[in-house]
Parts: sequence; structure tokens; C-alpha cells
Amino acid sequence: MLNRQQNPSFTDEQECNTYAWLSQRAWVEIDLGALSHNVGQLVQFLSPGTQLMAVVKADAYGHGSVTVAQTALQSGASWLGVATVPEGIQLREAGIKAPILILGATNTPEQIQAIAHWNLQATLCSPKQALIFSNTLETINYTSPLPVHIKLDTGMSRLGTNWQEAVEFVQLIQNLPHLDIASIYSHLATADHPDTTVMQEQQRRFDQAIAQVKAMGINPRCLHLANSAATLTNPALHYDIVRVGLAIYGLYPAPHLQNVINLKPVLQLRARITHVKTIAAGTGVSYGHKFIAPHELRLAVVGIGYADGVSRGLSQKIQVLIRGQRVPQIGTITMDQLMLDVSAIPDLQEGEVVTLLGTQGTQTISPEDWAGTLNTISWEILCGFKHRLPRVAVM
Repeated sequence: MLNRQQNPSFTDEQECNTYAWLSQRAWVEIDLGALSHNVGQLVQFLSPGTQLMAVVKADAYGHGSVTVAQTALQSGASWLGVATVPEGIQLREAGIKAPILILGATNTPEQIQAIAHWNLQATLCSPKQALIFSNTLETINYTSPLPVHIKLDTGMSRLGTNWQEAVEFVQLIQNLPHLDIASIYSHLATADHPDTTVMQEQQRRFDQAIAQVKAMGINPRCLHLANSAATLTNPALHYDIVRVGLAIYGLYPAPHLQNVINLKPVLQLRARITHVKTIAAGTGVSYGHKFIAPHELRLAVVGIGYADGVSRGLSQKIQVLIRGQRVPQIGTITMDQLMLDVSAIPDLQEGEVVTLLGTQGTQTISPEDWAGTLNTISWEILCGFKHRLPRVAVM
């Protein structure tokens, strides 16, 4: 691991020597110092006794799951959250021992056997699923109780049993062999909205369901409800664990939450100039000639495109940073390349670094900028960068 002032080195997930890094046309740069800072800020912000679950699904939102998980745990996180069984297995194969919750629904005997073998923890969403788990574990003569987390639907209308049926669901699971209720949880649908009406109603439903369960003499060991937005909105939503994804990567889930704690963006997207030339006035650029040069200009080709995660929908709507200056992207973004008008930098050379997302000098381009242009969310931008882009860790 090298300092930012030095040539970055690849993480253990994509080993590469310095020479190979210098030859890369494009890469995703991961600032582990910023990641550690964000986790530390969140841990300090949490209510006393609340633990932090770092959500590292989807390859840690495109940041590299193993390296992010290791750094998050070293910085104060206690749990890890993933979406699928293979994501959990990848972390176990890397030697990670922390508890790992699979947030998605799993239903097949093969998935259940893998969960048991790799010491993962499952989410149970329905009585049918609970019975499949119990029967499968009985078939394989599984003797230890498998930790399971009960999911209630309090208004997300996605995974989970209806909150009004919580008592029956919990009683069923408690009476099934081989299953141990590790927690009861739910998920908020509108936590990133300034209007908290729906979120408050979901919390009320959750609290009512838990009160009914406790009235039957069942005391859940752990409760959790909050995502990044809810964690930053109200400490009353912290319960025993918070499940934080976007915020650990240094982005805020909503503009009105930007002043709650200090977060630092972890990801920067960089590429190299591969070709520079002058084109005459009236020359068309890229597929469809959506851009016609209004005058003679200097054009630079950058080795990155929509196959890497730079959406074609951004064509002619974004700027990039070169030498701390903003320059416009022109023409249609292609599969592997995009073009820039670099007339303002006449001595630009092949091999120079372009920052598509991140900071150069005093200028910054953020995932939120791209998300606004595409009418989407920053989560989708981060998760869109493909694996042919190496993840390079810096401090």
C-alpha cells in the first residue's frame, strides 16, 4: 500500500506491479484512509451500545468487497452485510471471521447448506422459507443452531412477513429445530426524504410488532431498522445495529443530511489520454456525428467507455478534470473510449491522467453530479463500474 503521492499499488484482489499499473488505461482509485475516517465518524455518532454493520454487497458498491470489509472492521464496524451467498463466501475465503448477514432471501437446499458450511447468517422472510431451512438442516444432520434474522415488512413491500403477523412468525421459528433467532429487523422505504411521516409510521409498526412479540415472553436479542439515511436522521432509529452502506463510502443519502457528520468520498475514477490530435471546423466526432466541431480544436481520446460503467447517457453532458481544469466531453461515448475538447490545454500529451470522478486541484466531480444528469441515484453510479477496471487502493 503506497501513499497518494506515490504510484498507487493494486489491492490483493487484483495484484499488479507498478509497471503494470502505469500501463493501465483506466482504473478506480479507492482511498482507504477516507473509508477508515467515515467508519470512525459513524461509530462515534451512534447511540451507546449500537453496533455498525458495514454493507458490502455488490462488491462493496463497486469499491472492492474484501478490502473494504477488512478496512471497515479494522476501523470499528462489527458486522458485515451482503446480498447473496456467494458474496458471503468470498469474504469467508478471504479469512474474514466477523458475523455476515445475508440480506437477500435464500430458499434452496444448496444455498442453506452453503450458509451453514460457511458460518453465514440468513434472513428469513416467510413461514415457508423457515420450514425449508429447518427441513434442510435436519436432512444434513446439522447439529448447531443456525443464526437467522427475521425480516418484517413494515411498509417497504419488498422482503419480509407482514408486521401484523410478527408474533405467529416468530413463534413458528422459535419452535423449529436447528434455528436460532439472532435478530428481528425491517427496512425503511423513505428514510432519505425530508418528510419523515412514512418513516415514523414504519418505526411505529416495527415497535408495535416487537412489543407484541415481547408480550408473548419472547425477547429478541437484537433489533435493527436503520440504513444510512435513518442512521443520520434520528438516534432513536439506531436500536442495536445500524446497516450502513452509502455513508461508509463517503456519500450522503440526501442533501439535507450533509451537515450531520463529516464524510470523505472514497472512490475516484481515473483514466489516461490515449491519443491527441487536431480536427478542422466542421468535422464530426464519434458515432452519429452528434457533435460537429464549430472551429478547429484539439481533441483527446480517453481509454474508458460505457463498457466500463461510463453511461452512454452522459454523452456531451459531462466534464472531466485534467491538470485541475474542467474540459468538456464531446461526441457519443463509445464502448471503450470517449472524446474530449482539450483546446484549452494545447500541450496535452498521451498518457496524462484524466479524473472523471473525484478531485484535481480545487475542482471536484462527484457521483451525485452524474446521477443528477442521468436522473438516477449515486448508488447506481457507484455500482456501475465494471470489473475490467482495476481497483487501486491508496492511503
